[in-house]
Amino acid sequence: MCCLVTILLFLGPRFALVAWYLMEPARFSNAINSLLLSCCGFFFLPWTMLAYLAVWSAELGVTGFGWVIVAFGFFIDISAYSGGGYGNRKRVERYL
Repeated sequence: MCCLVTILLFLGPRFALVAWYLMEPARFSNAINSLLLSCCGFFFLPWTMLAYLAVWSAELGVTGFGWVIVAFGFFIDISAYSGGGYGNRKRVERYL
């Protein structure tokens, strides 16, 4: 299962989330209790959600170095959103 999720990561984090949910729905329901939180994570912060689900354990939740991995996923999400604005900054000036 881990190799399939890794292959799907190359297609995008949302494909990996859907495949992981279809293989282990109990992990999703135990780790993320709120439908609103899971929808927001799927649409706005998919890398953070993947990192959280990867390091989450049923006994302890997310602890220690796991939070560093979740923060790295958040950094990837934020850089994906801000990279498009930085790359298009000169294009906006041409329209003025």
